[in-house]
Amino acid sequence: MANIQIPDALLVQDYVAGNEEALATLIKRHESKIYGFIYSKVSDRDVANDIFQDTFIKVIKTLKSNSYNEEGKFLPWVMRIAHNLIIDYFRKNKKMPLYRETEEFSVFSIMTDDALTIENQLIANQVEMDLQKLIEELPEDQKEVLVMRMYKDMSFKEISEITGVSINTSLGRMRYALMNLRKVIDKHQIILTN
Repeated sequence: MANIQIPDALLVQDYVAGNEEALATLIKRHESKIYGFIYSKVSDRDVANDIFQDTFIKVIKTLKSNSYNEEGKFLPWVMRIAHNLIIDYFRKNKKMPLYRETEEFSVFSIMTDDALTIENQLIANQVEMDLQKLIEELPEDQKEVLVMRMYKDMSFKEISEITGVSINTSLGRMRYALMNLRKVIDKHQIILTN
């Protein structure tokens, strides 16, 4: 008899309905891919284990609160949660370089003031707001790839894993997103500069 695999969407519904085994099946089905993704980013087994557990704690809380919107994309959703937790980990554990003052070296020689003037900050904020409006007008698939690449600093490999499309499709969507942005900018003669 053939081994029929129950779709993720049905397992999610079963878990929400109270079947704890359904979640165990989902975790077992995807754990190597999710753990591998996490480990590839943090390169530390203990940290990877912690983030993996935190990922599924978030998954459980979301499923239990009935705020998960099933669109047949369980794995990409979980990968996005894991990715966000990895980013949180790196933000919390940002290591600052240690500099010691010597006769040849002064800490003031590497310190610079890159702060924008108030006027430049206002211009930069306006440019960012204008750009956000333009991005919102892109088709959903192009906008998704552009935001992941430019604002979440994800690789095209990560984007393809999360969106469930090939790397070439992700690259194509990014290319079309940039072309469409250029067309709108040229059409309306928008100047995005500070």
